[in-house]
This record gives sequence, structure tokens and C-alpha cells, in this order.
Amino acid sequence: LNRYLITLLFVSFCVSRSAAAEKPIDVWPGLAPGETTRLTGEALPRREGENPPITRIIKISRPQFTAYPAAKPNGTGVVILPGGGFGKVVPDLEGSEAALWLNKHGVTAFVLNYRTTFPKRPKTETSDPPWLRPLQDAQRTLAHVRDRAQQWGLRKDRIGLLGFSAGGQVAARLLTDGGKLAYQRIDTIDDVSHRPDFSILIYPWNIYDDQKERLIDGIVVTKDCPPAIIVHTDNDRSSALGSVLFYAGLKKLRIPAELHVYG
Repeated sequence: LNRYLITLLFVSFCVSRSAAAEKPIDVWPGLAPGETTRLTGEALPRREGENPPITRIIKISRPQFTAYPAAKPNGTGVVILPGGGFGKVVPDLEGSEAALWLNKHGVTAFVLNYRTTFPKRPKTETSDPPWLRPLQDAQRTLAHVRDRAQQWGLRKDRIGLLGFSAGGQVAARLLTDGGKLAYQRIDTIDDVSHRPDFSILIYPWNIYDDQKERLIDGIVVTKDCPPAIIVHTDNDRSSALGSVLFYAGLKKLRIPAELHVYG
């Protein structure tokens, strides 16, 4: 199965109208760590013949998350990290559409447009790996949501994380970060736990090291990882082996987990 077909299957029960999204919320009170600009990004031209058309946002230095409240909330919230290979974010197919599906099941969702890599960043910024800024944005967004849980009718112990593709890699890094911030504390939001209570990884991208035949550096499954559901396609170029090893690590530690690999 094509990896995007997995996404379409995931949102297949969605109705055609858009979810009732709230106004985007800034992740950071000013400039994000390491940034010199505050750009919410620009959309690339839609690809000819693409049906349905997919939105791709580039040049994001001002990350924001958008809340999609459930009409009948059940107390559960999920932060969604779209894919895009770190150079862009796909906020509809791997964001708002998934949010709408979750809404139908009583789950309030939050789609994060995390920071992307730029073709030309100042030399002072080139040392950052492409996943670091998205990880920082994801950590703080989870803390934001937990801090304001009452506002959305959520329970603070039912905040989850869903990552697609590159967002899945960021999610895997966050699940295994041991609760350590990837940036310097800014305010009281950073005192709130960013550990998700559960996670969903949808074809997490490039979390397997072909040379070392193990998970990539920075991803080590520990007893502190939350329960997870992992979905992958057998023919994915980013290798389903990463998902298999992540699942095996969870099971070895007796952490509840499910793995679904489609051929």
C-alpha cells in the first residue's frame, strides 16, 4: 500500500466539510529559539492532477498550533505533527483531516505547524539538525495543551501525540527524550510536563539506521515511554524496520503497544 493511502484510510470516515478550527496559537511568546524571523510560512503551488489537492507549507519560523475542539469531548486531546520531510509541513492530509476524524470520536485535536528547514539559513544556525526545532516546538505545544486542558475540556492525563512521517520521527524522539527539554526554559509553560500519555506513529520517517542496523541515534526506547500504536507500509522507502524495532523495544519493556504493517 502507498503510504498516503494509509493516511486516506485513517481519515476515510471524515465528512467533506472542514473541522471547526480555532484561531492559531503561537508556540513561543516571541522569537522561537535560534530564529531571527517570525514567518508563518508560505504555501507551495498545488501539484497539477493531484486529487484531492494537498497543501504544503514551507519557510516556517513562527510555529503555531490550531485547536480543533470536538463537539462532544470525551476528555482526550491529541497533538498532531504532520509530515513533510522537515522542509515543509502538510497541514491538511496529515493534519486537519486527521483532526476531523478524531473529533468524530470525541477527541479534541491540535495541529502543529512546526518550524521547517530553510534553503539558506544564517551560518550561525547551520549546526542544528533538521529535527531539533520541530522537536522543540512539539515539546512546548504539548506543555501548552496540558497547561490549558481545562479550557478545552481535557483531562491532563489523557493528552496524546500523533506523528506522520517526519512528524513521526519527531514524535519518536519526543517519546524517548526522558522529559528533558531540547531548549532553555522560557517561562512557566516549560514547567509543565510535555510527556504524552499515549502515542500514534504513522509511517515514522527514517528512524532506522541501515548501517548500524538499529534505531537512529537519539531514539532509545525506555521504560518511561508511553503506550503506542504504530502503523507502517511494508514498501515504504524509509524502512518499516524502524517501526518494528520501536515496537519490539516497547514490548520488551512490557509497555502496551500495537504494530500494523501493511503490504
